[in-house]
Amino acid sequence: MTKDLNKLTFLLIILLALQSTGCRNNVTFTDSTAFLSETWKIENVAEFNPVISDTATIQNIYLTVRTGSAYPFRNIWLFVNTVSPSGKSITDTLQYMLADEKGKWYGRGIGDVKELNLPFRNGVWFPEKGTYHFKIMHGMRAESLKGVYDLGLRIESAKK
Repeated sequence: MTKDLNKLTFLLIILLALQSTGCRNNVTFTDSTAFLSETWKIENVAEFNPVISDTATIQNIYLTVRTGSAYPFRNIWLFVNTVSPSGKSITDTLQYMLADEKGKWYGRGIGDVKELNLPFRNGVWFPEKGTYHFKIMHGMRAESLKGVYDLGLRIESAKK
């Protein structure tokens, strides 16, 4: 009985490992910017420069923010400027809710730090090959946002 249980446990571990490996294959780009002293100052612009070589695959773009209990707001406003390889520019103004009305933080994490994946653009295809430039700054009224550990950008192939 114990031998069969060990085989079953081993098989489940292998299946979970294969499943998690399969999910990572669709990531085209991922990077993050950490903020000194866990404070995102207005002058600290997070910059990401993914090189896109596949112009046929539909992509989803996510922002990832990690915050702690020192973050004083339930929401965050972001300005995202995207520049294509040919120089075409688009600026988006985005608001994301980080906690509910009772102050319970969304996302997951251990202890003080919560990580939240924020959908930025879904079903996008990049029309040009080359380096795209993403510049992200916060749009909150406070000049410095305490409790923001880092901000990330992830681009992944849309699931079919």
